[in-house]
Amino acid sequence: MKHFFSILCCGLVLSATILSQDNVREPSVRAQERITKEVRHEILMLPYFGVFDYIAFKVDGYNVTLLGDVVLPTTRSDAENAVKHIEGVEHVDNQIEVLPPSPIDEGLRRRLFHSIYGYPPLEKYALGVQKPIRIIVKNGRVRLEGVVDSESDKNLVNLRAKSVPGTFSVDNNLQVAKP
Repeated sequence: MKHFFSILCCGLVLSATILSQDNVREPSVRAQERITKEVRHEILMLPYFGVFDYIAFKVDGYNVTLLGDVVLPTTRSDAENAVKHIEGVEHVDNQIEVLPPSPIDEGLRRRLFHSIYGYPPLEKYALGVQKPIRIIVKNGRVRLEGVVDSESDKNLVNLRAKSVPGTFSVDNNLQVAKP
């Protein structure tokens, strides 16, 4: 009887182990789409998220990886905290870099902003709260992120950025919106 009881216990433990492995949760496509939509919304609603910040993310199951560059450390921590509280998110890997404070870079950011958003053919991108062209400056090197309407606008933004004094290089990562 003792032998039968120990076999029964081992069987129950083995069954529980197998069941727990089968219950590894993978999100449905709908759940993953919801998480993606909510992460995007939370990032856009950050109080200090501006034109000089760029945040991207990856959703892998119930895990979210935050990427990009921001000017303020609070924007980095606010992004992580906002995403952590989304229903279904179990882990946030915050890989957002805080750009080093620099008066030279700050002046360059302002000049780039006026050169791009103040140029009449590109003024349409200045409308709205969230600007579609992100200007990231680190040690005089400029990276443009975001979305524009056409290839000619992408090239025009690139020319405007390269013409600003103090710019060492420009990486134009702008995407053209599909019509």
